[in-house]
Amino acid sequence: MTKHPLTGRHQVAMITVDDLVPSDHLVRQIDQAISFAFIYPIVEPTYSSLGRLSIDPVVLVKFVLLQYLFGIRSMRQTIKEV
Repeated sequence: MTKHPLTGRHQVAMITVDDLVPSDHLVRQIDQAISFAFIYPIVEPTYSSLGRLSIDPVVLVKFVLLQYLFGIRSMRQTIKEV
């Protein structure tokens, strides 16, 4: 139905997150230096066992940390950058 060739549409590229983030990037250094496991016991009393699963609290804290470190002013932009 189209006049354009379809040959290039079935190409698959295998890429990992490790390929996207350079080995000397600040986020890798922070991840190696800080263990965010301390967050779970702090927030555990505030989470319910009923209802839908929530977003991992460590992910939420990391989002805010990245927002601060890189001077991103909105959560939408932070999600785009991540």
